[in-house]
Amino acid sequence: MNFKESHTLILNNVSRFINLTELEKQKYISLLTEVKVVKRGFLMQAGEVAKYEYFITKGCLKVYTLDDDGAPHISMFAIEDYWTGDLSSFMTKKSSRYYIRATEDSELLGISRANYDLLFQEIPKFERFYRILYQKSLISYIGRSNYGISLTAEERYIEFKKKYPQIINRITQKDLAGYIGITPEFMSKIISKVNRM
Repeated sequence: MNFKESHTLILNNVSRFINLTELEKQKYISLLTEVKVVKRGFLMQAGEVAKYEYFITKGCLKVYTLDDDGAPHISMFAIEDYWTGDLSSFMTKKSSRYYIRATEDSELLGISRANYDLLFQEIPKFERFYRILYQKSLISYIGRSNYGISLTAEERYIEFKKKYPQIINRITQKDLAGYIGITPEFMSKIISKVNRM
């Protein structure tokens, strides 16, 4: 994706919640850093401090932690027009528990903490944008937590397929199992059963 297309994508994302003048758009774009991550490459690893919040313009990434046995627990997948990062680490400047890894060659636009703070000073309406963004993220997190404890693995898979049809064919069965919270073998059985329904 070229610069103009990636800038258009992020500006369209922002314009869902706030209106910017041409000057404000130019200022915002000037505060962003372009980042590329190859397939299987890490955007961030546990133990690092999150220096950026990212907007995906191309590709797919997974955000996950590892348990004591080294098994991944995937908390989200992020594709084009999604935001990703570790907000807690970004805000507190403390080490992250998360890994963010590309499952496809990916391109992102990142905003550093310094530029994030500068953005609020220079274009205060961005406080509204990020507040809405974080509210939506929190609502999504609560929903995922609730269905993680109230639905069966099969129901969680069906819910994922319904909610994220644009992601389901872009991730591996193993990663899907890490998101649903089951073994890849059990995931295979569930997929076979649901596809026969």
